[in-house]
Amino acid sequence: MHLDQFNAASRTKAGDFLRPCLDIQRWIDELADARPYPSLEALLAAGRAAASPFAPAEIDAALAHHPRIGERAQGDSTEARMSQAEQAGLGAADAAVAQALAAGNRAYEEKFGQVFLIRAAGRSRREILAALNTRLTHTPEQEQLIIGQQLREIAVLRLEGLISK
Repeated sequence: MHLDQFNAASRTKAGDFLRPCLDIQRWIDELADARPYPSLEALLAAGRAAASPFAPAEIDAALAHHPRIGERAQGDSTEARMSQAEQAGLGAADAAVAQALAAGNRAYEEKFGQVFLIRAAGRSRREILAALNTRLTHTPEQEQLIIGQQLREIAVLRLEGLISK
C-alpha cells in the first residue's frame, strides 16, 4: 500500500492493514488516529513511539501470535507470511543448531512461561542461538524489557515493508 492510500483509508481499513505488523490494539489505534503522515519516516517514528512502552498484557497478547524460532508459522494470513519470510531469511540450519534452538526454546518457555521472541530479520541462526542462551540468564523483568524492544523492531520492520512511498 502506498503511504497516500494508507493516509486516505478508512480507520477500519487502516487498522486491518496495521494488525499484521503488531496485533496490539492500542498501537494500531494510535497509528490510525494520527494520520495523515507526511512521510514514511514520520509513520515509522510514530510506530516506534506508540510501541514504547508496552504493558505486560500487551506483550502477552502479541506473543500469542508469534511462532517459536525455527518453527514455521501456520496459515496464510499476512502475519504468518511475514513471519515465514523473516525466518526463511535465517537460511538452513545444521542439525546441531536446530537441536540447540529447540532445546533453548523449551528451556526459555519453562523459565519464562512464554515463547522466545527475537527479531529474526538480519540475524543468522547461530546469532539467534547465542542471544537465546544469553537471555536465558536474565530475570523475568529484564526479559520483559527486551521482548518489548524486539516487538518494536519487528513491528517497525514489517510496517516499513508494507508501506511504499
